[in-house]
Amino acid sequence: MPGYSPQEIEKKWQAHWKEHNTFKADNASEKPKYYVLDMFPYPSGAGLHVGHPLGYIASDIVSRYKRLQGFNVLHPMGFDSFGLPAEQYAIQTGQHPAITTEQNIDTYIRQLNSLGFSYDWSREVRTSDPNYYKWTQWIFLKLFNSWYNLDTDRAEPLKTLLDKFAENGSQGIRAAGDDEERHDFTAGQWQMWSEKQKLQAVHPYRLAYQSDTYVNWCAGLGTVLSNDEVKDGVSERGGFPVERRLMPQWNLRITAYADRLLQGLDTIDWPEAVKEMQRNWIGKSIGAEVTFAVQGHEQAQIKVYTTRVDTIYGATFLVLAPEHELVKTLTTPEQQEAVQAYIDATKRRSERDRMADTKTVSGAFTGAYALNPFNNEPIQIWIADYVLAGYGTGAVMAVPSGDQRDYVFAKHFNLPIVQVVDQQQIEEQADPTKEGSYLHGLITGLGYKEATQILIQQLEERGIGKGKVNFRIRDAIFGRQRYWGEPIPIYYKDGVAYGVAEADLPLVLPEIDEYKPTETGEPPLARAKDWKYKGQYDYELSTMPGWAGSSWYFLRYMDPENQERFVGQEPEQYWQNVDLYLGGAEHATGHLLYSRFWHLFLKDLGLVTAHEPFQKLINQGMILGRSNLIYRIQGTNTFVSAGKKDEYKTTELHVDVNIVDNDILNLEAFKKWRAEYSTAEFILEDDGTYVCGTLVEKMSKSLYNVVNPDTLIEKFGADALRLYEMFLGPLEQFKPWNTNGMSGVAGFLKKLWRLYHPQDGDFAVTDEAPKPAELKALHKAIKKVEEDIEKFSFNTTVSALMITVNELTTLNTHNRAILEPLVVLISPYAPHLAEELWQKLGHEAGSISSVAYPEFKEEYLVEDTVNYPVAINGKVREQLQFPATATAAEIEAAVRATDILARFAEGKEAKKVIVVPGRMVNVVV
Repeated sequence: MPGYSPQEIEKKWQAHWKEHNTFKADNASEKPKYYVLDMFPYPSGAGLHVGHPLGYIASDIVSRYKRLQGFNVLHPMGFDSFGLPAEQYAIQTGQHPAITTEQNIDTYIRQLNSLGFSYDWSREVRTSDPNYYKWTQWIFLKLFNSWYNLDTDRAEPLKTLLDKFAENGSQGIRAAGDDEERHDFTAGQWQMWSEKQKLQAVHPYRLAYQSDTYVNWCAGLGTVLSNDEVKDGVSERGGFPVERRLMPQWNLRITAYADRLLQGLDTIDWPEAVKEMQRNWIGKSIGAEVTFAVQGHEQAQIKVYTTRVDTIYGATFLVLAPEHELVKTLTTPEQQEAVQAYIDATKRRSERDRMADTKTVSGAFTGAYALNPFNNEPIQIWIADYVLAGYGTGAVMAVPSGDQRDYVFAKHFNLPIVQVVDQQQIEEQADPTKEGSYLHGLITGLGYKEATQILIQQLEERGIGKGKVNFRIRDAIFGRQRYWGEPIPIYYKDGVAYGVAEADLPLVLPEIDEYKPTETGEPPLARAKDWKYKGQYDYELSTMPGWAGSSWYFLRYMDPENQERFVGQEPEQYWQNVDLYLGGAEHATGHLLYSRFWHLFLKDLGLVTAHEPFQKLINQGMILGRSNLIYRIQGTNTFVSAGKKDEYKTTELHVDVNIVDNDILNLEAFKKWRAEYSTAEFILEDDGTYVCGTLVEKMSKSLYNVVNPDTLIEKFGADALRLYEMFLGPLEQFKPWNTNGMSGVAGFLKKLWRLYHPQDGDFAVTDEAPKPAELKALHKAIKKVEEDIEKFSFNTTVSALMITVNELTTLNTHNRAILEPLVVLISPYAPHLAEELWQKLGHEAGSISSVAYPEFKEEYLVEDTVNYPVAINGKVREQLQFPATATAAEIEAAVRATDILARFAEGKEAKKVIVVPGRMVNVVV
C-alpha cells in the first residue's frame, strides 16, 4: 500500500463534507450555542495568498474543537462583494462589476474549500445580492424614520416625535443633533404647515439625514472617498488628486450613540489596543462652549469648544478651519489673496494628513479681530489647516502658554504668549500645568477647580457660553458617488427626500451603459434610463459606502433565507451575538465601530436582543513575506550568486519566490519568467547553484514574494498548510513566512500516518492493552491541547502534538486505546487526515466532528517512580530511583545503605541527609 497521500485524501473528504452538509448548523438545539465568525473577505481578482487564511484556520480550529466539546457551532462565510476595485475594473473594461465579482467569489470559494474549512455554506451571504441588500436598505429606512430621544436615551420611531410636535410644537424636545439646524415652532404652526414644510422641519432630527458636509472629493474616480482611501493627498487606488469639498451628503447620526459606544467597551472581551483606538476615535471630553464676538461684525459670532476654559485669559488669537463658514465674511480685502491661496492649498490635503502633520507650521491671518469675552481684548483671527471644520465648532481658542501647537504657531507668527498660572514655565515651550494660582481677572488667586466653576457659571449667566460634554466622533458620511454599491432607497418629490416604501424593496441597481460619472459630473446612476420611483420621482443617485452591508451581516447569517424579516426572532434570540470574532486590527474604528452603532440602533427598536454584536475579538497578526533577492552586475545582464556578490558592484532585485527552492534559484524558470532575462548569464557558487539573498517584508505582488496556497496544497497538502500557519508563532503576532518550513510539518503528518500504517504498509491498529507510558503521553496531550485551544495558543498545541507523536513512535505504539483518541485530538488541525484515519478505525464516514472530546484523566500522569539526583556536599554524584510513595525516612535509609559514600566521600560518615520530596537528596559529610 502506498504511503500518506494528502492530495487524494483531502479531495475525498472535501467532497464528502459538501455532499452531506456536515457542518450545517441548527437554529435550535439543546446543545449550548457557539458562534464563530471571520471578517468576511472582499473577493479581489488575485485570490488568496498564504497570509490570508491565518485567521480562517484559527477560527476553523476553534469551531471544530467546540463541536467536539458538545456545542452547536455556527461557522458561516460570505463575501463583502460591493466595492471600488470591481467598479474601476468595470470602467476600464466595460464589463459589469457583477461578472467580475462572481468570478472572484468562485475563486475564493474554491480556495477556501481546498483548505478544509468547516463552513456552513448554506448560510453564505453576498452584500451585492439584492436579496441581501434589500435588508441593508430596510435598515437604512429605519434610521431615516427614527430620531434619538435624549430623555429616554434611545432611538425611537419618528411617530413619537411627530406626536410631540402636534401637542407642543418644538418646545421641550431634547433630541440628539445640532439644535442650530432646527427651528422653534408652536403646535399651531405645525398644524398649519404643508407636508413639505413639516418634512423640512423633521429632517434635522432624523438619524439618517442629508446635509452639506466636507468630503474627500476625487475627480479622477468621480466619487467621495473615506479617509482610509486617501494617502498624501491622492487616492490610494489610482493615485488621483483628492480635495476637500462641501457637498450635500447623506449622514448617519452615530454621534447620538457616542456615550453608549464608549460605555459598551467595558462589557466586551476585545484587545485593549482596539478598545483604546475606539475610545480615542469617540474622544469624550468635558469642557465649555464659549462665544467670541467679532469686531466690526455685530452679527458674527465664533463659537469654540475648550476643555481648558480656565486658560481663557491666555487666549491671544483664534484659529478657524480654512473651511469655516465665517472665513469669507471676516477676511479683509488686504488679506483676501493670501487667505484664498491658503484655502486652495488646504483642499488638496486629506483630514488625516492634516491631523498627522505636527511639524509644519502654516496659516493665514484674516485681518479680523475677535474680542476675548472676559477682558474684551482684541485678538487676531487666523485660519490654519490643523483645525478641522467637522471637529467641534471648527474654531480653536489658541492659548500658546498652555498648548504646544499654539505655542509653536505663536512663535512662528510672532503672536503674544500670556502666562496664565503663576507656576507656569513658558520660556522655551508651552506648560499645560493646572497647579498654582491664576493671574488674571475674575479668577485671580484661585486654583483650577474653583476657576473653572466660576468661569462656566459666568458664561451661562451672561449668555455667552455653557458647560458642555463634547465628542470627537462625527456623524458618518453615508454616500458614495459610485455605481457598484447599494442604491440608497430615497426619492425626491418637490425637492424633499422621501423613503421608498418597504414593500418596494429591494431597490435594485439599474443597468447603465458606462460605470463612470456623467459628462456633467453627476454620479454614474444618473446614466440609468427611465429610472424613477413610481415612474415619476427622481431617485437618490449616490450609493451606500462599502461598510453598509458589513455592518450587520453577522445577523443575516443567523437566518439567511428569511424573506419576511432581516433575521427571524427565534434564530436571533437563540444565537444572540458572535462569541468569537477574528479579523484584522485595521478595522478597529471603521467596521467594528459602525457595526456596534447599527446593533445598538436595532436594539433600541427591539429588533435584536444582545447589547453588543461581538463578545470576544481576536486580531490575528500579519504573515510577512520572505522575499528572495538576486544580484545583477551593474551594466550587464549577468547575475552573481549571493556567496560571491561582494566581489562585484551589483544591483539588488526581487525575484519570484515561486521559482526558488530553499533559496536556490531555478535558472531555466528564471529565464522564462520575464523576457529581459531570457539571455541572462550567471556566476554560480562552487557547487554550481545560484543562491538567492533573503529579506522579510510585507507580502506583496510588487515584491514577488506572494505565495499561492494552491501551489503548497498541491505539493504538501492542506493539512500541512493549516498546521504550518499555526506553528509559525502566536496568532496575534506578525510572523515571517518561509516555505522551506513546510517540509517539516509534512514530515510530522507522515510520521502520524505511520503509527496507523507501520512502514507505510497496511492499516495495522491493534486491540492490545496500552502501556503506562503510552497512556501518560496521550493524557498529557489531551490536557495540553484543551488548555491551549481555550487560550487560543495554537502554535504550542502543534508543538505538543509533534512531541506526542514522537513519543508514541519511540514506544512503537499501534494500539486503538491510544490512537483513536489521538485522531480526535488532531482533527481540528488536520481534519482530512483525521477523517481518513477515523474511518479506517471502523467509524462511520465523516462522523469525527460529532464525537466527544477525549476525557483527561489525571491518574495517568501520576508517576510510579521518581528519579532522585543524590548530591554529596552539594555536588551531584549519582541518580537513584525510588517509588513515588517512598517517605523521606525510607529514602534516607536507602541512601545510607548504598556505597555512594565509600565511592565519593572517601568513606566519611554522613553528618546529615536532606531529602527534598520528589526532587533530590543532599548528603552532608
